Amino acid sequence: MNDKYFDMITLALKYGCEVREREPLSAHCTFRVGGDCDVFIEVSSAEALKELVCLAYEQNVRYFVLGNGSNVLFSDEGYEGVILHIGQRMNRISLLDGGRVYAEAGASLSRVCTFALENSLTGLEFAYGIPGYVGGAVFMNAGAYGGEIKDVFVSADIITEDGEQLTLDLSDMEMSYRYSKLMINGSIVTSAVFKLQSGDKAEIKAKMDELMGKRKAKQPIEYPSAGSTFKRPEGYYAGALIEQSGLRGYSVGGACVSEKHCGFVINKGGATARDIRTLIKDVQRIVQEKQGVSMEPEVRYIPVREGDSL
Repeated sequence: MNDKYFDMITLALKYGCEVREREPLSAHCTFRVGGDCDVFIEVSSAEALKELVCLAYEQNVRYFVLGNGSNVLFSDEGYEGVILHIGQRMNRISLLDGGRVYAEAGASLSRVCTFALENSLTGLEFAYGIPGYVGGAVFMNAGAYGGEIKDVFVSADIITEDGEQLTLDLSDMEMSYRYSKLMINGSIVTSAVFKLQSGDKAEIKAKMDELMGKRKAKQPIEYPSAGSTFKRPEGYYAGALIEQSGLRGYSVGGACVSEKHCGFVINKGGATARDIRTLIKDVQRIVQEKQGVSMEPEVRYIPVREGDSL
């Protein structure tokens, strides 16, 4: 056992969490790249997470809270610290009154959408197929096809950086395009409540099938990626700007601008995090030079140590 993390590991085991050392992060990131982390903890409950965060804060232990890994890029060198993974141990979904749906942070968006369908509730169809979990979706106000989490969001239970538990409603979250204030203050979502409307089950399913069909037809879902790589610049579409800059199919090592959808950077085979980072920076530079538009990555780069950035 790593002495540096002895207390964290001991506490995690006390709460029934699964603990692994030198865990490959490529297995927990949809880009399928990244080195090993020092300690990987499969969090068992919100209470366990609270206590682990408090201890990390007290002992100045570096940690990162990970969900499905669908919007992150880990360093090839891995992560010096503790990964707190919110997944299958925290994925309960339940129906509340008034068309409200409760979901823990580790529940996938697709499962929540299917649960809503089963209960004839409409409003979340846009999220069907987004490859993320509830926690990350609320954290960054995920969206697609004209819908955003903020359109159906009621409240979220969170844990602050120093371990305080709070419940925030929509007015507290300052949600906007691919943003919530949690991205600034470092708080962690443990569960959320969404407000949906009664609808016709057949119509809801038809809409979900339609959007999934669009994803399969227009997006390179057959390759590892983190979804849309760049935020949409105001007044433009990221994919169109990249294509107009002559970057369709542009590659660095195993990383490539998708020929199917230029808004996606994909791992075409054997890509490293360095390949992906270099390609992203090249796209930013070339689009700025040719189109005069600044491109902001939607993907979060997680460095091996503090201080590095995408």
